[in-house]
Amino acid sequence: MSELFGTLPDGTPVHRWTLERAGVRVRVLSYGGIVQSVEVPDRDGHVADVVLGFADLDGYLAHPEPYLGALVGRYANRIAGGRFPLEGVTYSLAQNNAPNSLHGGERGFDKRVWDVEPVEHGVRLSRVSAHGEEGFPGRLVVSATYTLDESGALRFGYEATTDAPTVVNLTNHSYFDLSGAGSAGGAGGHELRLAASRFTPVDGDLIPTGALDEVAGTRFDFREARKVGSGYDHNLVLDKGVTPAAVEIAELYDPASGRVLTVATTEPGIQLYTGEHLDEPFAPGAGIALETQHFPDSPNRPEFPSTELRPGQTYRSETVYGFSAR
Repeated sequence: MSELFGTLPDGTPVHRWTLERAGVRVRVLSYGGIVQSVEVPDRDGHVADVVLGFADLDGYLAHPEPYLGALVGRYANRIAGGRFPLEGVTYSLAQNNAPNSLHGGERGFDKRVWDVEPVEHGVRLSRVSAHGEEGFPGRLVVSATYTLDESGALRFGYEATTDAPTVVNLTNHSYFDLSGAGSAGGAGGHELRLAASRFTPVDGDLIPTGALDEVAGTRFDFREARKVGSGYDHNLVLDKGVTPAAVEIAELYDPASGRVLTVATTEPGIQLYTGEHLDEPFAPGAGIALETQHFPDSPNRPEFPSTELRPGQTYRSETVYGFSAR
């Protein structure tokens, strides 16, 4: 089901699509590929929205920085100094997270209106990112398919092709509060289990140093479930590496409601962000983002898994958010 959600200042209409299956209801916007809401039951059957979002389009336009629920790209996360080399050419990007480029630049995929078409149990979003858009090389033809499976799990399938060498790293930037979006306690009391034995330490600008440090004995060790707490905006290295099919790597649990979020992905890393920079109408720590991804600054780190895409190749990535209660 689709409906008009609002109109951009230039007159472009924005539509909202509602997906519903197995007791889960998801609302998706054509603007930014945003997941506006995900409604799921708790252990007692009470339904609540578990992702942070705004009730209207004006909210997203007035507060773009948190990337609430958005499809981010062409490159999710940070690129150091807003520059990277590729085949002998250095490309310059917007330093929108000075001195770095973040989530695709000033007007990344999160601020574009996508073409949307229905598919079985979901929607397919698509657009063409022109050569030079936000400084990235290559004409990128990209699609993102959002579907609900028979269990009510939300599946993201990304594909892209290019006519020139480029870099690609796409993710969804939803913030989860399994007690219900806007709950008094926020998400800091949630418990996280994560199959990651290493993480990428960062410098003062949140750029990886290049090391892959062990999580043992550090606050990044979530190999056994424990309370998340606060103060995280870091990439953890998933033990499974890059895989052709999505593998479950994380579980987030809210003891208060009994709601459980599982995360499966093909990606080699996940950014754990506890939302300390969220502001009105949300409080710092109101939600937890679990952004499946390749590592930050990979275009400048040949020792990291590659994010390069060349003509004749197809970029593919899949992430699945599963919902249950106990």
